[in-house]
Amino acid sequence: QVQLVESGGGLAQAGGSLRLSCAASGLTFSGYDMGWFRQAPGKEREFVARITRTNGYTYYADSVKGRFIIFRDSAKNTVYLQMNSLKPEDTAVYYCAAANTGLKFDYWGRGTQVTVSS
Repeated sequence: QVQLVESGGGLAQAGGSLRLSCAASGLTFSGYDMGWFRQAPGKEREFVARITRTNGYTYYADSVKGRFIIFRDSAKNTVYLQMNSLKPEDTAVYYCAAANTGLKFDYWGRGTQVTVSS
């Protein structure tokens, strides 16, 4: 059974930093692209960042480019999202996801709340 478990969310002040973690189990971690998405209250879920299974290429939403960094540790089957220079508009539930082929993400975590105060 595939499980993605996020952690590291919480309350931060604007300009501060948080690091999210997503521990994956039940899948061959090296065989999946990993991604982070977020959903703010009253809004649709949106893409934040993605890291490929090979070469570790990274992709970011324009809204977080230059502030957030996605990276993975294959030894720990974990993907991270380092969030710097946080803004109140980054407030959302953040979800981890895994994609085996193509652009579609096959597995999702339950999410972790990030709240940024001004």
